[in-house]
Amino acid sequence: MSTSAAARPLRVAIIGAGPAGVYAADILTKSNEVKGGDFAVSIDLFDQYPAPYGLIRYGVAPDHPRIKGIVNALHKVLDRGDIRFLGNINYGRDLTLSDFRRFYDAVIFATGAIRDAELDVPGVDLEGSFGGADFVSWYDGHPDVSRDWPLDAKEVAVIGNGNVALDVARILSKHADDLLSTEIPENVYRGLKASPVTDVHVFGRRGPAQVKFTPLELRELSHSRDVDIVLYPEDFDFDAGSEAQIATNNQTKTMVKTLTNWLVEDEPTGASRRLHLHFLHSPVEIHDSAETPGKVAGMRFERTELTGDGSVRGTGEMVDYPVQAVYRAIGYFGSELPEVGFDDKRGVIPNEGGRVIDETGRPVPGIYATGWIKRGPVGLIGHTKGDALETIGYLLEDRLNLPPAENPSENAIIDLLEERGVRYTTWDGWLKLDAHELKSGANFVNTSANAELVRERVKLVPREDMVAISRGE
Repeated sequence: MSTSAAARPLRVAIIGAGPAGVYAADILTKSNEVKGGDFAVSIDLFDQYPAPYGLIRYGVAPDHPRIKGIVNALHKVLDRGDIRFLGNINYGRDLTLSDFRRFYDAVIFATGAIRDAELDVPGVDLEGSFGGADFVSWYDGHPDVSRDWPLDAKEVAVIGNGNVALDVARILSKHADDLLSTEIPENVYRGLKASPVTDVHVFGRRGPAQVKFTPLELRELSHSRDVDIVLYPEDFDFDAGSEAQIATNNQTKTMVKTLTNWLVEDEPTGASRRLHLHFLHSPVEIHDSAETPGKVAGMRFERTELTGDGSVRGTGEMVDYPVQAVYRAIGYFGSELPEVGFDDKRGVIPNEGGRVIDETGRPVPGIYATGWIKRGPVGLIGHTKGDALETIGYLLEDRLNLPPAENPSENAIIDLLEERGVRYTTWDGWLKLDAHELKSGANFVNTSANAELVRERVKLVPREDMVAISRGE
């Protein structure tokens, strides 16, 4: 970096305003070098949505108030005023990487992973086969998905044994009226209210000791009103690998204890809905029927058995379940971004510790990644903070050798957005939208019951409405 460039603030663009992006911005502003006065930093945080918070707003179930509490911490960071938020900007369309490199010394990608990982079985394209991530986007009021969702199945299969699978199963089986106290959008409430579902089946390939969800997520299943949890003795098997995991991992021990207690102690109550947990089932085929060609009518699984080290193998025994919908919740996958390399096997931007690398394995000067687009969709939201710390460490290490921005003026990017007619949103705009949603919650009337119900907020869904309110239009 030249002497003149070093004398001015380090200009950094972060693409993605979810936890990964906000944590990276916060760590950079608070780094010892910045606080010690060695140099100043100027950060712009970009997002494709008109509102900030990414996964917290559009990837966490509405009945997770404690996890939603992370929003309060992110809000405090962005409300300080030393990080500029610019929303409703589509990377690759409204602004390109070439644009960012003109105005910033460094660019950090924190775009996450929002696509469903693929399930490679016959019938996955039948009508009634859905991606769990797509369903999460619908019930979280994502501005770019349809307002409607086909909820016409009485029996449903959810494939996966992670937190997202349990979220999907819980939302599908829960009575819509019990979600009214949350920020659930009105169109989602109406859709779930009309659902005829009676049975939701969750399937995992391995045993109870190998599940990937958390104790909190598991316990929340038992809080659903008028929903029986159903388990099966033949699904409970523990090999040496399982026993070792139970003995050495408190989280596994807690979950296995909860599951076995439910198996032994819980009796059916005659609830109108049932949530079935199945283990040692490997998906084989989704099929239709002569009566409903082209539509999901059932799913076939192969029973599996533990091999001694916690992994499983097929037994050759096939079992069929009548279901009219299947939700794939076996993980998220990153999306390729224009002008940036992509590992299509792992769904990430190729990088070493957060430094983006080219096809020869060499670091690309000034380009970084953090969060799920850096390491894949693994770990909890809190793990993203340590991940951002690593990336920012490398950026600071590279600081004096970064290619300087052609035009580092803070107003230059705004001028370009205005010139291109981009209806961008700001932090002040988010505060307006936030106030609107809170007011809508306070004034909510449950039309189906013709009664008032105080809610924390009602989430606004259409993008145009979000932008208009944010921009005061």
